[in-house]
Amino acid sequence: MSAKPPSKTQVLNTIAEQTGLKKQDVVSVLDSLGSQISSALNSEAGAFTIPGLCKIVRQIKEATPEREMKSPFTGEMITVSAKPERKIVKVRPLKALKDMVS
Repeated sequence: MSAKPPSKTQVLNTIAEQTGLKKQDVVSVLDSLGSQISSALNSEAGAFTIPGLCKIVRQIKEATPEREMKSPFTGEMITVSAKPERKIVKVRPLKALKDMVS
């Protein structure tokens, strides 16, 4: 089994040690990054890129109507309820992040 991912506190402490910044400064930078991502995803563009790491994109999933389908378990027809239009977030890794893993 793999080890647990680092906690928020561990990440903040590591960044503070590596950069020489105070922990409070690191927290404020990450909070600012979070608010920048939020405002970018809620804007008309609906996308935010963290250079060298990933691109975060907001997509709108269309509403689906109520429909009949065959149950894969029992074989009888069931009614699947309608779903409203909704916003989803997708994160795509950039080349540099892919290269870090491979």
